[in-house]
Amino acid sequence: MRKLLAVVIPCYRVRAQILPLLASIGSEVDRIVVVDDCCPEQSGLHVEEGCSDPRVTVLKHTHNQGVGGAMVTGYRHVLQLGTGVVVKLDGDGQMDPRWIKHLVQPIQSGVADYAKGNRFFRIEGLRSMPRIRLIGNAVLSFLSKIGSGYWRIFDPTNGYTAISTETLSLLPLEKISRDYFFESDMLFQLGLVRACVVDVPMPAIYGDETSSLVISRLAFRFLSRHISNTLKRIGYNYFLRDFSLASVELVAGSLLTLFGVVFGGYHWRISIQTHMPATTGTVMLAALPVILGFQLLLSFVAYDIGATPNEAIHRLLKQVRGPERSAEASPEE
Repeated sequence: MRKLLAVVIPCYRVRAQILPLLASIGSEVDRIVVVDDCCPEQSGLHVEEGCSDPRVTVLKHTHNQGVGGAMVTGYRHVLQLGTGVVVKLDGDGQMDPRWIKHLVQPIQSGVADYAKGNRFFRIEGLRSMPRIRLIGNAVLSFLSKIGSGYWRIFDPTNGYTAISTETLSLLPLEKISRDYFFESDMLFQLGLVRACVVDVPMPAIYGDETSSLVISRLAFRFLSRHISNTLKRIGYNYFLRDFSLASVELVAGSLLTLFGVVFGGYHWRISIQTHMPATTGTVMLAALPVILGFQLLLSFVAYDIGATPNEAIHRLLKQVRGPERSAEASPEE
């Protein structure tokens, strides 16, 4: 029996694009969930009146919840339909539905739990992307790598994603960010359950619209959230769920570096005030902890990069839940 393939489309100010987008979704998709996020253009009503596709279901919010809130509503609806794969497709027409079959392939083949588009894979295709977007995505990608632990992926703000429903059921949907931090927060939550995430190369599609990406504003807005996610991820993975040599390297490296910087800074200030150069022993006592601590921190980062999840957990969940369900159905139990 072929598993369900569903598409969730968050809608806000996309009245002009939504019907052509729905018409272009191929027959490989079983269900289409349109979430009207209190759209002032009444996109949901427009779909109900103008679309006769039996696959389409329209859900409506009474107040705007953001793209993350719309997706959580859509995800919860799809989880009630059965197991399969859920694709996020924006309603503005900048995500080509023809790529759905490529996006879900790693999940359907059991290679990954979550797949996302990567517009930066083909260098030639980046010529159409505004330079401000290139720089902004590079900054956000680096922050996302640190916060989520997925060091090998790029383009974290790409909202063209797919996830297995088995993996989706493990995530605390009520805790995921409701605004434009949604995609990055999804990666953070996926990292906590050790889900395998892969990039799927796809072209960048941009028209003549003016970019709303302001690097400084967006980077600093997300910075505090990424720092919070980083601390939570490291605390959970290296001190609560596990304790390894990398945990020791992180603690020792941080303490040594901090001691060297504080000790060296203190004596550097005294030298300036007294016009007396620091002794060789003082310099070495400041420099050696910094050098050794930095090396330990680099070793920890190398371990963290190597610990990136690379095996799909939804296959394991199928194997575990299969016997459980059989046991529940057994009259002897």
